[in-house]
Amino acid sequence: MKSKWYEYKNEVIELRKQGVSMTVIHRKYGIPKSTLSGWFKGVKLTEVQRTRLMKSKQDGWKKARENAHVWHKAQKNIRLEKARSEAQSIYQSIPTSDEVLELSLAMLYFGEGSKKNTTAMGASDPFMLQFFLASVERLYAINRNDFRFDLHLRHDQDEEELKNFWASKLCIEPTKIAYVVKDKRTIGKPTRDGYNGVCLITIGKIEILRRLKALYTVYCTSVIEGT
Repeated sequence: MKSKWYEYKNEVIELRKQGVSMTVIHRKYGIPKSTLSGWFKGVKLTEVQRTRLMKSKQDGWKKARENAHVWHKAQKNIRLEKARSEAQSIYQSIPTSDEVLELSLAMLYFGEGSKKNTTAMGASDPFMLQFFLASVERLYAINRNDFRFDLHLRHDQDEEELKNFWASKLCIEPTKIAYVVKDKRTIGKPTRDGYNGVCLITIGKIEILRRLKALYTVYCTSVIEGT
């Protein structure tokens, strides 16, 4: 019994001989690949035709990867926008008081700040340190020009360039960066793009350390104990 696609058999075999891929033929005619595979068993392809067919497959794979990349990027943007929208909604419900700001600063300090002898924080993310500086200035009326700034860099990084980078990000003069140290362990190891070293900000007022430590300890304890 002849299949309902039999009338296309000679036509698609001719296309196959021209180096057209089975996938393209399947999509154009709707003929099952199992049927096409049977029809194409006796088709002999020349070297030129096999080369053309292989190129067609490679082009198809490349296009598929490109399409997949575009799709995944679009999906990621959708998820990011959803997260931003939800974050904005949550933020609008939070009181904008100094008490909330100080608790936020205490929790940041809990994760990133120095816990011994002095109030200090180091990070490779300028945004984090911008928040730290702005919060300390607002809460404790201390000017950032009174702080100490040090840089910790990898061996192949440009000292002057990164002094200017951090000075710009933190709104200070480059001369405020007191000390630059390069890690000898990184000699011969190239630095990845986008890494600008670590900036360490030292305030020096131990009473701020004590206050923040007490605040995050009280808050974390209440969460742990469910009170």
